[in-house]
Amino acid sequence: MPTATRTIDLRNDLAITLTEAGVGRPVLNLHGGGGPFTVAAIADHLAETMRVITPTHPGWNGTIRPDSLAQIGDLAGAYLELLEAEDLRDVLVVGSSLGGWIGAEITVRDQGARVSGLIIINATGIEVEGQPITDFFSLDARGVADNAWYDSDRYYQDPATVPPEQAARQRANMATMRVLASDQDMYDPGLLARLGQVKIPVLVVWGEADRIVTPAYGAAYAAAFPNARFERIAKAGHLPQIEQPAATFAVIDEFLR
Repeated sequence: MPTATRTIDLRNDLAITLTEAGVGRPVLNLHGGGGPFTVAAIADHLAETMRVITPTHPGWNGTIRPDSLAQIGDLAGAYLELLEAEDLRDVLVVGSSLGGWIGAEITVRDQGARVSGLIIINATGIEVEGQPITDFFSLDARGVADNAWYDSDRYYQDPATVPPEQAARQRANMATMRVLASDQDMYDPGLLARLGQVKIPVLVVWGEADRIVTPAYGAAYAAAFPNARFERIAKAGHLPQIEQPAATFAVIDEFLR
């Protein structure tokens, strides 16, 4: 699917890089800490029938994060500004991991009723009693693989084999995520209660082997929305769209139908 990339200046201090593909209903496709490549398969799939807009969060992949973006709520507010600036309506928001948290924050703040559907995939962002979020920042490369993937041996990357430019980009991305989310321990303590305000249809998708945020955490996420469906993906961890794309896209397509 052909793609186009552009940068939009939302404010004097805030520019956001967007990659777009497809035509039709607009989709805001939000990546997690790993960067835009983690949701590229989602963009490719949905762009067959929809207009998919994948932002690079400011501070990821060499982009600039202004001081005005200091927490996840600030980023959610910026994306609502983007929807208004582009005059996008009937928007489907899709978010993976940290992107799911951003998506949830967008929906509770959407006073202009621009968002009409939400899909979150193994998202962080809420506090669930008895289901703590694994401290991702404390994990070494082996720990990341063991906690994030079902097939950890397949996806483990020996740090010694990572090219220097890629390693530097990963460190910078993690530094940005620390600023935006780790001071909140990867969740907003008030978000869970606010999800009851969200009346639009919601799909919560969870890789059942995720040890960063467990399926029980995901079930609590879904239960907090008034109109949500919870779907588990077998033999997948934190990024089911990568480990089990066919199964993940099947439940997404059914939800959209």
